[in-house]
Amino acid sequence: MQQYKIIEIFTSEEVRWQGSPVYDAIVQFVHDLKIAARCLVAKGIEGSYESGEMATGRLEVLSYNMPVRITIVLPAVESERVLARAEQMVSDGIVAVHDLNVISHKTHGLLIPKDTRVRDIMTPAPKKVSLFTSLAEVARLLLSSTFTGVPVVDGENRPVGVISQGDLIYKAGMPVRLGLLAESGPEKASAILADLAPRQAKEVMTRPAVTIEQDKSVTDAVNLMLKKQVKRLPVIDASGKLVGILSRLDVFHTILRECPDWQAFQKQEIAVNLRFVSDIMRRDTATVSPDTPIAEVIRLIDCNDLQRVCVVDREGNFLGLISDRDLLAAFSDRHPGIWDYFVSKISLAEPTPLQEDLAGKTAGEVMNPNIVTVREDAPINEAIRLMLEKAIKRLPVVDAQGKFKGLVSRDALLRAGYASTSAPTA
Repeated sequence: MQQYKIIEIFTSEEVRWQGSPVYDAIVQFVHDLKIAARCLVAKGIEGSYESGEMATGRLEVLSYNMPVRITIVLPAVESERVLARAEQMVSDGIVAVHDLNVISHKTHGLLIPKDTRVRDIMTPAPKKVSLFTSLAEVARLLLSSTFTGVPVVDGENRPVGVISQGDLIYKAGMPVRLGLLAESGPEKASAILADLAPRQAKEVMTRPAVTIEQDKSVTDAVNLMLKKQVKRLPVIDASGKLVGILSRLDVFHTILRECPDWQAFQKQEIAVNLRFVSDIMRRDTATVSPDTPIAEVIRLIDCNDLQRVCVVDREGNFLGLISDRDLLAAFSDRHPGIWDYFVSKISLAEPTPLQEDLAGKTAGEVMNPNIVTVREDAPINEAIRLMLEKAIKRLPVVDAQGKFKGLVSRDALLRAGYASTSAPTA
């Protein structure tokens, strides 16, 4: 048996706390505590009060100020702080408590409450561009922002398309992704932006824009993101005008804000249906040893869709990570040819000055060893927390002994909460 308490509050419709009905205020208070509690509010059809007042639905003149009963069921260890607050909030009524022996307590480990609406979590008044905005200006906007895509609107502020980093690369010919462009130096960046300047947003944008109405549920929005394989959705009002943007980061921030501490619940012997990092991580991730030649590392990065490789020792222990950004940072000063490689995608199959410059350099010399990892047995909200706090898009997964197991991505985390039958994706 598990030791629980039932807190019962007998009050009426007219009782207020800071301007709100007291039953609304109490439910919100318990919700915000993020504890293993359930609340029930029931309104009576008739009743009487110790003051002599009557309330009944049978007589219109008396069909007001109906009796209200608030029931809170919670673990005994959480009851004192709820009781103290309830006594403070209930200015007219009875607050009671008694013991409850609970046989079992089970719950679903939801990431976001199902009633959360897009308007509640979207970013309002988002950045946007017009059909005629220069691609150089689009690139500058994205370089100065934390996002990699922006809605394109017509003269009436209606989204007609979206320009993403991918559009700039594959349709406009931008030779490197934005992260590398930002670190390339003023001269190289100016040259690339000059090449983009003659073209306009309408020429390369992805159309039509995949939008979501502001009153839709976040679950609907996430399912649309997954179905259309987009990272953000322009949010529109009833007339179709742009009012916000909903990105994966908005969803993840909401998860951290709303999600209870499910691991603490489990310690209280509450059965929580959770998904773990091991359920969603990608296992087919390229790895190299510390003594792998850098030329081979470059080939692997060029050939895989993750733009990074993990470095592990002979026992499989995770040592560090190498991305195209790490290579650029490590060699750009001594070997300018590394930038030319990333821009032109030249082949390293034949001997080149770059090939000769990199001879003898190994993965262990270039890797970033200061990489945040997550345990494979961690719940997925822990992976989300790490990604947001450290501003990373892919997180190496290790076991209890530190051995490398795979990578988890933002897309996989999004799928985990809303598509139980989806295959893991990085």
